[in-house]
Amino acid sequence: MIPAWVDGALAPVEKLAVHHRGLRHKAVSVFVMSGDHLLLQRRALGKYHTPGLWANTCCTHPHWQEDAVTCATRRLDEELGLRGLTLEHRDQLEYRADVGGGMVEHELVDIFVAEMDRAHPMRANPSEVMDTSWMTLDEIHAQIGARAETFTPWFKIYMAQHASQIFGATLGRGVA
Repeated sequence: MIPAWVDGALAPVEKLAVHHRGLRHKAVSVFVMSGDHLLLQRRALGKYHTPGLWANTCCTHPHWQEDAVTCATRRLDEELGLRGLTLEHRDQLEYRADVGGGMVEHELVDIFVAEMDRAHPMRANPSEVMDTSWMTLDEIHAQIGARAETFTPWFKIYMAQHASQIFGATLGRGVA
């Protein structure tokens, strides 16, 4: 059960029902940086929506009554085996995106950024993540321009509309 708004009140709702009904719900997104490079993940082919597409480091929904930073920390470990990172809350954003299969992500997202040395141990969970890549924001912008269909809808929204909020004015400047 994830926190979603039903008739104006926050309530626990089954995740697939939230997406099929397009309900506004809580989420977290994490962006792990190493200098000017962002760690991207390619979603596993078994994911119930947007399989095989590239996204930011980690995205998920908190469990009912789970706070955002606990959720982000938990999911970094579950998806990528990343532990011991210091998460900085950057902002709370809202977006709505069709993710295919009759599902909609309408999320109120807590955004976290962390800095990591690339030598930090990482162990991708193959049921969640099929590949990872480090890219600069300029490289990401170029890839989205050339192959937009290989990226998740929410990641394209983040990069087009919220890059300076997520990465700061200097890094986010060239990504619009």
